[in-house]
Amino acid sequence: MLPPKALLDALSHQASRLFGGESPLPRAELEAQFKVLLQSAFGKLDLVSRDEFDSQMVVLARTRARLEALEAKVAEMEAKLTPPTEAE
Repeated sequence: MLPPKALLDALSHQASRLFGGESPLPRAELEAQFKVLLQSAFGKLDLVSRDEFDSQMVVLARTRARLEALEAKVAEMEAKLTPPTEAE
């Protein structure tokens, strides 16, 4: 993975090559080249897709709910094992 500054420098260099050419590129070709450039840059980062992020959030929420249920059950069992102290 590239450090952020190196990634931005590489993007800047590629973009200046793309946009600073002697002959202007047609819009469709320019968009295609820019898309390839961005995909290459994002490929070098440690990113996850939105779908993967959302599915992990669902797993995390389910895990938290199960953990809370287990904590409640443990507290209930501890309460049953520990006899209440009588006030004197």
